[in-house]
Amino acid sequence: MDVMESAVTEARAWAAAQTKVTEPRAGIGWYYFDPESGSILVGSSNIRRGLSPLQTELEALVWAMQSMLAHNKQRMNFQTDCAQLVKMVSKPAECPAFEILLEEMDKCRRMFQAFSLTHIPTSQNTKADKLARSARDQPHNVYYINSIPPASLPCRYRNLGC
Repeated sequence: MDVMESAVTEARAWAAAQTKVTEPRAGIGWYYFDPESGSILVGSSNIRRGLSPLQTELEALVWAMQSMLAHNKQRMNFQTDCAQLVKMVSKPAECPAFEILLEEMDKCRRMFQAFSLTHIPTSQNTKADKLARSARDQPHNVYYINSIPPASLPCRYRNLGC
């Protein structure tokens, strides 16, 4: 039986995103760990803030999926602390406002040999959360994918325990 690899995706719009509409950026991040090989991949980026935190969560998932496919990861269990995202992905017809992003997500999903998306508690999503927050807080554009946390994005990355 193949072991499904897992990645944790997390998107953090600016704290209290609904009330701080002037903040132009959101941070997204993902963390991948393969228990068999011990290999780690991390992704961290800041993007234009979407219309809602849920849109940012979906953008983070699509980016994580694209990144895993680019690294030839074919069997994935993606995990998120956003229950709304899991519900929206399971019933995309109920969310016409996100139709284009949901179509992109579905296109990626069909490229996996095995795909699942599960909800996890926020307390189990701290690494991806730190990656997202650190990218969001940078005054410059960030787009980072590597096997080690970026040294140029200070303190929060050093606490990932990678």
